[in-house]
Amino acid sequence: MTSTQPRPTTYTPPAKQEATLNYEQVLDDLSSASVHRNFDPYLDIAWDSPELAIIPDDPRWILNYDVDPIGRHPWYQALPESEQIRIGMWRQANVAKVGLQFESILIRGLMQYADRLPNGDKRFRYTTHEAKEECNHTLMFQELVNRIGMKTPGMRRWLRTISPIIPLFSTLTPTIFYFGVLAGEEPIDHIQKDFLRSPKSDMHPAMSAVMELHVAEEARHISFAHNHLRATIPAKGKLTKFTLSVFMPIVMRILCDAIVIPPKEFVKEFDVPRDVMDEIFWDSEQSRVFLSGVFGDVRMLSEQCGLMNPVSRKVWRALKIDGRESRFRSEPAYNAS
Repeated sequence: MTSTQPRPTTYTPPAKQEATLNYEQVLDDLSSASVHRNFDPYLDIAWDSPELAIIPDDPRWILNYDVDPIGRHPWYQALPESEQIRIGMWRQANVAKVGLQFESILIRGLMQYADRLPNGDKRFRYTTHEAKEECNHTLMFQELVNRIGMKTPGMRRWLRTISPIIPLFSTLTPTIFYFGVLAGEEPIDHIQKDFLRSPKSDMHPAMSAVMELHVAEEARHISFAHNHLRATIPAKGKLTKFTLSVFMPIVMRILCDAIVIPPKEFVKEFDVPRDVMDEIFWDSEQSRVFLSGVFGDVRMLSEQCGLMNPVSRKVWRALKIDGRESRFRSEPAYNAS
């Protein structure tokens, strides 16, 4: 006789149920925001307006003395204004090129990740929304690079070489992939917010327009990565979590250096002394404070995911990216003392 009794279901603790429901709601909210609050770089940036024209010897391309790691250094500040402008244009064009190269890697990874999701999974919709927005960002960054007119390579050569392989991690080891997502997004977002917050900032309006659009949408992308990791890591086994706790700071430091430090072409083009590059990245005390500040949000996330332990804390410290955790995401550095 066939039993008519319902099959027993797996017990899910209330706390885990709540976390799952919260994550589902976050996905709904982020997807809705992508529909109702999105940007198109060719509609929302007036590229051909006189205000955004890129003209020779415009002092607004001089790197901010308080925010940019290169701009803060006495070597840069002692250069003639014309050279400061030329370096500023090259530097900001290269940052945009790095941004579009990173976004390209992310788009490919997101599409591979979404392809493996089951029908009905809300992550499919949001990750596809995000990939669409990142495509717009690549258009925006490349347009800025083209208009500045500097021949810039973007990422350092080794990262450009392995870039076709990186998206594979989105399906092989999704957690490590999302560590990499944050390792790329957090430094760029941190620097851009510092520029936009700086009372002394007088950047070129084309650069300002790009930053403002990027920061507005990047907030959603970073929020997803944080919520995704908070929702998925706690359920993993102890050994897996320990391994992830060690990998997290390593991924952050490697990719931060690859993205933030200019490639060798910069040193050659502007004859930058080796000791100056070493001080800027990251021997001086001021540069180390900056480097630590970049990852305040990620250290907070690590705590929330249960990835801070005595061993991992030593790794964060050895890599010189330790420090206090942010009290809330995007906490300004001047409140973090």
